Amino acid sequence: MGLLSGLMGNASELDNAELNEEFSPILANNEQVELGFKLIRDMFIFTNKRMLIIDKQGLTGKKIQYHSIPFKSISHFIVESAGHFDMDSELKIWIGSDKEPISYELKRGSDVVAIQKTLANCLFMD
Repeated sequence: MGLLSGLMGNASELDNAELNEEFSPILANNEQVELGFKLIRDMFIFTNKRMLIIDKQGLTGKKIQYHSIPFKSISHFIVESAGHFDMDSELKIWIGSDKEPISYELKRGSDVVAIQKTLANCLFMD
């Protein structure tokens, strides 16, 4: 997908080996990246233990917010695919007993099936 897709807002899938190396300083023992997406400057990283939302802020992107959501805290989620006229997909995640979800809009071309499968595998693993 590359730069043009990123500029258009489409999430592009990232290489797991590169993500494991880049984020090794903040990954827990025995934690491995399962799937990662980049949306312009922000990233969604799914590990075998949690979901990381990496939000680069400011003009330079030097200020970074790491939002860590342990899978055991997710009560349920919705992944809505794009339609013919609605070009965007949507991801909503409810944390614990919060009434309002964390919500993200994903542009057409985002792999919503991979996101849903990864969340399901991580939430329902033995």
